[in-house]
Amino acid sequence: MKRSTNRILSTHVGSLIRPPQLAEAIQARQNGKIEEAAYQQCLQDSVTDVVKRQLKAGVDVINDGEFGKSTSWSLYILKRLNGFEMRTTQASAFAKGVDRETFKDFYEELEGSRSSKAWSNVTVQDAVCTGPISYSGQAEVQRDIDNLKAAMKAAGAEEGFLPVAAPSSAIPDRKNEYYKSDEELLIALAEALRTEYKAIADSGILLQVDDARAAVSYDRMVPPASFDDYYKWLARHVEVLNHALEGIPSEKIRYHVCWGSWPGPHVSDVPLRKIVDLILKVNAGAYLIEAANPRHAHEWKVWKDVKLPEGKILVPGVVSHGTNVVEHPELVAERLMNFASCVGRENVIAGTDCGFAQEELNRRVHPSIMWAKLESMAEGARIASKELWK
Repeated sequence: MKRSTNRILSTHVGSLIRPPQLAEAIQARQNGKIEEAAYQQCLQDSVTDVVKRQLKAGVDVINDGEFGKSTSWSLYILKRLNGFEMRTTQASAFAKGVDRETFKDFYEELEGSRSSKAWSNVTVQDAVCTGPISYSGQAEVQRDIDNLKAAMKAAGAEEGFLPVAAPSSAIPDRKNEYYKSDEELLIALAEALRTEYKAIADSGILLQVDDARAAVSYDRMVPPASFDDYYKWLARHVEVLNHALEGIPSEKIRYHVCWGSWPGPHVSDVPLRKIVDLILKVNAGAYLIEAANPRHAHEWKVWKDVKLPEGKILVPGVVSHGTNVVEHPELVAERLMNFASCVGRENVIAGTDCGFAQEELNRRVHPSIMWAKLESMAEGARIASKELWK
């Protein structure tokens, strides 16, 4: 894993907005209107282009944009696992959470028919575990590895990563009808996910574990549960994640935590200070933590008191995926220097808060703004580097 030895490096969290030609191919594939070979060629070409574009924007550690994932950042794994079936049920999960309860009027206006007021009348597809969980996505993950490695070679990229879902985040609203307990299901899921984790790490590409549910579950659990209940839940999921990562060297692993990507107030987010000790227990070489949005931008100060373990890297979000305002490079530099003052310049890499497109055909900002943000991040890293390596 590369470090910022003579300048601040830059990376991002993973999911990038699909280009028009790939979005069209995805829709055609969903409707059975494109041959599989043509889709796969479009995917490969799109990965080649997006790797070149990331390097052109000044990003050092790149990925495939998560273009190969068939649905969202967490539900994609359903296509790569045995043991689940989809059923139509009455929706309820979307209405959960203190944030949506506190700001009901806002969410009703924002989400329309998907608001908490109307959500009880909506049907959704739920994933139900009906048999033993096993991994069957070897061909898909190998395709993603091959596409990224070929694109990196063509563009001259030195280091790349592929994101995966953590056990706590994979299929988050799953239901259990097969295992004796949810704990047994969780262990089985983690052991199945290990197959994907190991395939990526063994390929020479960095493994990034995405775990939005680690922090977001606080909003869903407390109240009625207590903070202690939530803390025990998170501690257990950290143990299970480390179980899934067994045998993979920590220097090949990046761990990403954010507070979700929905455009809401987020006043009920759990503070970083209350869970940072558990985050640092994950067997990873780098920790990617949301730090640019207005609810968490002040939390760089946590690192004044919390010691980053020896040899680890902190990758704070210094640009947000949740606003079309492009952060000024000077602000990016200021944020990076704040973190460097706490953990050391060689232990910081510039990153983004989260992905810019959590689903295949979903985007958080306009594509041109996404690239402008990545360019501003890279420029901010250059400004900070001049100050830090005078």
